Amino acid sequence: MNQSVPAPSRVILASASPQRTHLLTQLGVAHTAIAADIDERQRPGESAEALAERLARTKAEALSIAYPNAVIIGSDTVVASEDAVFGKPVDAAQAATMLGVLAGATHRVISGVAILVDGITTARVASSAVTMRALEASEIEAYIASGEPFGKAGAYAIQGLGALFVERLEGSYSAVMGLPLFETGALLRGVGIDPLAA
Repeated sequence: MNQSVPAPSRVILASASPQRTHLLTQLGVAHTAIAADIDERQRPGESAEALAERLARTKAEALSIAYPNAVIIGSDTVVASEDAVFGKPVDAAQAATMLGVLAGATHRVISGVAILVDGITTARVASSAVTMRALEASEIEAYIASGEPFGKAGAYAIQGLGALFVERLEGSYSAVMGLPLFETGALLRGVGIDPLAA
């Protein structure tokens, strides 16, 4: 006997990130979160901004065949420090390397968001400057032991323990968390979904 599978909401968030789900819920947008499995590797010569936008678009497009009638939101966040672009660390050693580079310096956090409707994708990018205080090796080790750096671009979460390291933020707090709400709201209104219209 086949079990019925609930139909997804009209809006689909192409992400498994609980932070992005929380942020979209903050806007009052009912949605279903479905992870999009894509290749997130940076292409040769690709800027951080271009990478974040491409990944956001690709996530939305990856679900469009299965859900052709949905409004699909894709988002991705990368961290850039000078010429280095950081995604999510694959292990503790990589997390330590990322945090070592970011500590005591200012880096950029770039979040791309894309909305796909009826085969047409529109996207926007938000860039924020984050200054991290200098960190002792013991602090980095303890932070990695907490498990929080994993699954986070740049190996830290500003909404968690990572806030202890962030000295200054210029830009969008929600974008650093993973979903730029100002840009997301503008894109939603562009496709006829106004979070303010009850």
